[in-house]
Amino acid sequence: MVDELPVKLSDYVADFIAAQGTKCVFAVSGGASLHLIHSVANHAKLHYVCTHHEQSAAMSADAYARVTGNLGVAIATSGPGATNLITGICCSFYDSVPVLLVTGQVSTFRMVGDTGVRQIGFQETPITDICQSITKYACQIRDSSQIRYELEKAVYISRSGRPGPVIIDIPDNLQRSQISVATLEKYTPDNFLLRKFPCFGDVKHKFVELITSSKRPVLIAGWGIHLSRTKSEFVKLAELLNVPVALTWGAADILPADHPLYVGTFGTHGMRHANFAVQNADLIISLGSRLDTKSTGSPINTFSRGAKKIVVDIDPHELGKFSYFGLDIDLLIQEDLVDFFREIQKGDIPVLSDNHRDWITIISRWKQDFLSFDRRNVLPTGLDPYEFMDKLSIHTPDQSQVFVDTGCAIAWTMQNFRFSRGQRLFHDFNNTAMGWALPAAIGGFFARPDLPLVCIVGDGSLMMSLHELATVKHHRIPIKLILLNNSGYSMIRQTQDQWLDSKYYASSHEGGLSFPDYKALATAFGFDYVEIACIEDCSEKMGTVFLSSDPLICNVIIPPDARVIPQVKFGRPNEDMEPLLPRDLFLRNMIVNPLDVSKSY
Repeated sequence: MVDELPVKLSDYVADFIAAQGTKCVFAVSGGASLHLIHSVANHAKLHYVCTHHEQSAAMSADAYARVTGNLGVAIATSGPGATNLITGICCSFYDSVPVLLVTGQVSTFRMVGDTGVRQIGFQETPITDICQSITKYACQIRDSSQIRYELEKAVYISRSGRPGPVIIDIPDNLQRSQISVATLEKYTPDNFLLRKFPCFGDVKHKFVELITSSKRPVLIAGWGIHLSRTKSEFVKLAELLNVPVALTWGAADILPADHPLYVGTFGTHGMRHANFAVQNADLIISLGSRLDTKSTGSPINTFSRGAKKIVVDIDPHELGKFSYFGLDIDLLIQEDLVDFFREIQKGDIPVLSDNHRDWITIISRWKQDFLSFDRRNVLPTGLDPYEFMDKLSIHTPDQSQVFVDTGCAIAWTMQNFRFSRGQRLFHDFNNTAMGWALPAAIGGFFARPDLPLVCIVGDGSLMMSLHELATVKHHRIPIKLILLNNSGYSMIRQTQDQWLDSKYYASSHEGGLSFPDYKALATAFGFDYVEIACIEDCSEKMGTVFLSSDPLICNVIIPPDARVIPQVKFGRPNEDMEPLLPRDLFLRNMIVNPLDVSKSY
């Protein structure tokens, strides 16, 4: 039998990765990872992509997993190679993305052991100890016979329950050792489920009762819907109940913007009318969202305070946090959304297609009235980022993968980019690392090279991953990089406007930042280049951008004083966004009792 022949351990690792259905591995070479990389390179069903920084490798693997729904894989060497993965690992951990990080380590006979010294082997670093709190599982292989058990255990844990990253650290001498596959111990999963709250089947009657008695319900969609691959089931439920849908950033593309139940994104950097809908609802049904403080505002107990609330989440710790922070939830359901929708499909859920029409009409009126108010507060000169987002959404092709970086780039996108059917949004929603979008777009390309690829990134964020332009050029990735160039960190400057007397230290050119000539940069990396400085140029130049089949940088010149409008200032409830509505208009539109709007909370 073939599996009785000795096999090089690193070849076994490559076989294992291929068996998971993963086809692409992201890696940066190093002395302690060479055997792993060579085994991947020599595998018929795998190929590797060299990024120029291990952080980028982790972020590319993260995005590969988001796009495919399968395991993402990155390889790094010991020491700084391994520690450079950490920011990317956090992106996967906080967004529940299944990623396997494989790190090389110094040989077992060069480890510190119990000597008490800090380091013996060159670049020896205890990466598994460092990563315990940001992975679901972290293990160092100390004996070659452990490899099958630990790989199977790690990947099972990564994919099960609430997914997340895992890390396996393999010493160099073990990578090149010979193993007998037939004698390797298998991992048998422990299917124990930590259940602290009822499953949906046990409280289905109460779920139906709350829905049928509500007059102003809002259905909240979260990232968990994408993780569980239940988008179509979610849309069917929304249409069955005829309930307007408010979206977290993680689910902003669940409904196309022209869907009659589409409300928009809500939260501290959401849409004003969407916040009014959520805050004035009499029932909130949250599916697949952990309702973080970006969604609820602060203090948390101001969130949708006049509504009954139903929250469905797979993680009992997320469900348990609400009582700790003083937010009363009427129905806490611990359930995988796959099982939740399977139970929904059994029936007993009312068809409410004629209900809530008046409520939907009120939300539509808010949208028109509040949008008109907010647009009056944008800059009178220069390119308005909201108008630009409107034009960009018109020209972005159907089926596009849209990767967005953090700061104003994600806020402007979430407030005014209108997703159409088939388009997908990707962002590291909870870690929100500057520099994520470009390496993530690379991962997205290798996951689905057949789809149009758009990367929206601020100038500050691009500087965090500039080196990956070389990776794009090497692989001839036809990325459309939309550079929102506002000469610094506008989101930080907005915070400095609110709290620090508009002193733009460390957020502007005057405060210590400098940026390159982007046209020269595009030339240096071999990218096509387009520059947009006024709204009148958008339509023609956007056409040029999306007709190009080559990598392209579109430098969009945004005034440095452009801001996110509207935005909730810390301490105010989500319905009371800045710029503040005139008090008579605000009070006239509130349905639930308003808080004392004369003060911060």
